[in-house]
Amino acid sequence: MMNQVARLLPSSHIVLDVACSNKKRAFEALAQLFEMHHKIASSAAYDALFTREKLGSTGLGEGVAIPHGRVKGLKETLCAVMRLAQPIPFEAPDGKPVQLLIALLVPENANQKHLDVLSELAQMLSSPDFRHTLLTASDTAHIHRQFLTWQANTSPA
Repeated sequence: MMNQVARLLPSSHIVLDVACSNKKRAFEALAQLFEMHHKIASSAAYDALFTREKLGSTGLGEGVAIPHGRVKGLKETLCAVMRLAQPIPFEAPDGKPVQLLIALLVPENANQKHLDVLSELAQMLSSPDFRHTLLTASDTAHIHRQFLTWQANTSPA
């Protein structure tokens, strides 16, 4: 069975080696990607990501962040992956700069499904091998395949 993140992530939503000097520029680039593919005003996407970020950094650590936000009028959760050409400061818990952003835009009233997707992403990104592949893969197809083939570790603890 396909994981939730893979269902939300078409390969067209994976961009590599984007040049951004800071968090603001990274959010602008993500917002433009969502606008290009989904006709969401980039300002609405940017505001959603930034509003959430003001509550506290979405940096997970180990060079990865999951910026996310709620967008009024959005019908379904959207996901994009952006790898930066150079890591940027992100106020992550471990103090390391971030190079990989996995962004989510969710409907304004999304609740459990949104949390489930965030939880699944956190689980994926807790794997050093998974993170390493996303940070080093040479093309978007390879990264997309990682998401498509990932399976939760369902063995009992």
